[in-house]
Amino acid sequence: MKNKSKIKNQRSKFNQSFIINQLAEDREKYFNAVAPPIIQTSNFAYQTVDEFTNAIQHEKDEHIYTRGNNPTVNMLCQKMAALEGAEDCLMVGSGAAAITNSVMSQVSAGDHIISVRKPYTWAEHLMTKILPRFGVETTFIDGTKLENFENACTEKTKLIYLESPNSWTFELQDLAKIAEFAISKEITTVIDNSYCTALCQRPIDLGIDLVIYSATKYYNGHSDVVAGAICGSKEKITQIFHNEFMTFGNILAPQNAWLMLRSLRTLPIRLKQSSESTLKILEYLKDHPKVEQIWYPFDESNPQFCLAEQQMKMPMGMFTIALKNRNVATIKRFCESLHYFLIAVSWGGHESLIMPKCAFVDENDSQVSMIRFYIGLEEADVLLEDLDRSLKIL
Repeated sequence: MKNKSKIKNQRSKFNQSFIINQLAEDREKYFNAVAPPIIQTSNFAYQTVDEFTNAIQHEKDEHIYTRGNNPTVNMLCQKMAALEGAEDCLMVGSGAAAITNSVMSQVSAGDHIISVRKPYTWAEHLMTKILPRFGVETTFIDGTKLENFENACTEKTKLIYLESPNSWTFELQDLAKIAEFAISKEITTVIDNSYCTALCQRPIDLGIDLVIYSATKYYNGHSDVVAGAICGSKEKITQIFHNEFMTFGNILAPQNAWLMLRSLRTLPIRLKQSSESTLKILEYLKDHPKVEQIWYPFDESNPQFCLAEQQMKMPMGMFTIALKNRNVATIKRFCESLHYFLIAVSWGGHESLIMPKCAFVDENDSQVSMIRFYIGLEEADVLLEDLDRSLKIL
């Protein structure tokens, strides 16, 4: 078909607009509709037993049962893989499912994992509470130095787990150097790239094996879908499909896949708006007398600023500040007085958010005055007025 030949010619290069708006969209199959349909079915029928047998033998590429493969979900998988520069992708029901499927696919009893310290909560829970029950141990390290990976490595190390930047204080890892080390030791690398998306950072280009996402965040971007993604080589994704993916059943429903296809259309402009507003707000906050510290990859005072410029293509919309005022009651009053920043977890949606550390730690904890900000799609001036008014409370 005409569209398929176009896809073949385009896949070898990164064409963001083509991937988002054209790739895998064979419109002649569905009445030339601009928006693709939702194939809302659990089951698929065949005309002959031989066709049915062939489909069962090639379930990764055929449609038998939506728990394995669904046309709407598959369209999203193709787009996600192409954006990432990966050979293949699996969409799953959450970011936690992406973590679980990818990590468990690479380890067996007695194996060892090296992970950056303080990863996403449920990644840490998997590695400290679940995997030790099956004889898999994890060493958590400061990932900012390559020698820490080298020193933690043993003959049993099978996986290096990365999160660059992480989601509170935004430490980065040098992905190219870590990938080079891992390849020399035949160790699989997995990275949670949720902070960045492929439009900001493409770890596979730097040698990382598996890239995972909480696609709930920027990729969906409307705070109405929970989803996860696993991107990598055809070999590794097929291995996960036939084992963890089909066994655990953490699937993404066709309706949610369709909503994410909708969301991809506006991904570049949403990221641009959030990024530009973030830089304006940080300019205001960095010299504010009531702000003690800022954590942000593209802050020039960040010791890893050069690495951020090297690895990441653009600033993103999340940062953390520490207030000079450490009184918990006052910090709560500041947070609750903001009109345009919702108190919530997650990020990447249309709405601006804050997540105060005082909700998680004791009032005497050294991090009690930290507040994580995500800048949504509201006008920057509106958000600045909101912050200025509320900071006067402190």
